[in-house]
Amino acid sequence: MPRSILPALLAFAILAQPAAALGAAAPFSPAQLARFASRVAHRDALDRRWVLRVLEQAREQPAIIDMMNRPAEKELKWWQYKRIFLTPKRIALGVQFWREHREALERTGAEWGVAPRYIVAILGVETYYGRMTGSYRVLDALSTLAFDYPSRGRYFGHELEKFLVLAHRDGLDPLTVKGSYAGAMGPMQFMPSNCLRYAVSTNGHPPNLLTNWDDIFASVANYLHAHGWQAGEPVLAPVSIEPRATFRVDPDDLALDRTIGGLAAEGARVESDAPSDTPVALLLAQRRTGPAYRAGFHNFQVILSYNYSAMYAMAVNDLAQAIARQMSRPPPALASRAG
Repeated sequence: MPRSILPALLAFAILAQPAAALGAAAPFSPAQLARFASRVAHRDALDRRWVLRVLEQAREQPAIIDMMNRPAEKELKWWQYKRIFLTPKRIALGVQFWREHREALERTGAEWGVAPRYIVAILGVETYYGRMTGSYRVLDALSTLAFDYPSRGRYFGHELEKFLVLAHRDGLDPLTVKGSYAGAMGPMQFMPSNCLRYAVSTNGHPPNLLTNWDDIFASVANYLHAHGWQAGEPVLAPVSIEPRATFRVDPDDLALDRTIGGLAAEGARVESDAPSDTPVALLLAQRRTGPAYRAGFHNFQVILSYNYSAMYAMAVNDLAQAIARQMSRPPPALASRAG
């Protein structure tokens, strides 16, 4: 079936179903849904009846609110968080995944200036290389957060709107697409607005960020490139602390508001060959036995744009380096024959 006629057929199919067939009354205020549908239909040139009928099938998920209030990045120390993402199995699966998709990853890396290891690592941290893409209906997740999470309702309302636009444009069934509890979709866990903004098609068809790995790789690379990724530049470096150091660190300050030279003057030596005036962020990387410190560079900030968490960015970087080290070694079968 040509993809160009899918949105029209999907809209007709949803409108044609009787209300009783679509489930019980929505848990959200009918007046609220009607106002939202009117705004979306007006702004995005969508059929208001279709928008409203889709929204009426949204179901509140109270567990989502609990998870939004208790993200892992707030609950865990770095050494605990690291144990989740830097496991031998996740590293080995990353190596296997890279080898399976080597040609596409290397082509994407060359085109966008993003080393394949970072694309692989983002997919590894986000969804275990596409194995865990989320079990919530995106419609339910975004509706719950748009209408029942006032502190960020405006943002998630925007994402709900973009999800409807995306579903209509690309012929996705808005009643069946699943994702994370925050409404992120696909192996790369893009929010709907990022799907619209950064998705790349590699075959002339509408981008497929759910199952087409070539499109997924190119879209992740496009995202990083658009946020200023600097090819060949570092993400993180260790920091050695001198006995009489005078520096202070704010774990919540992730800005590049220090310099390598400035930190050295305070007794914190960044183990990097970068010039002394290079901007960096001083990061706390808590070990089980006590504090440790790292310096984040410009590319660290780019990864933060994907998920604004120092532990997330550190996990992506460390997984990328671990996978790359394993990739530089011959596969076990070859190594055993060589021995």
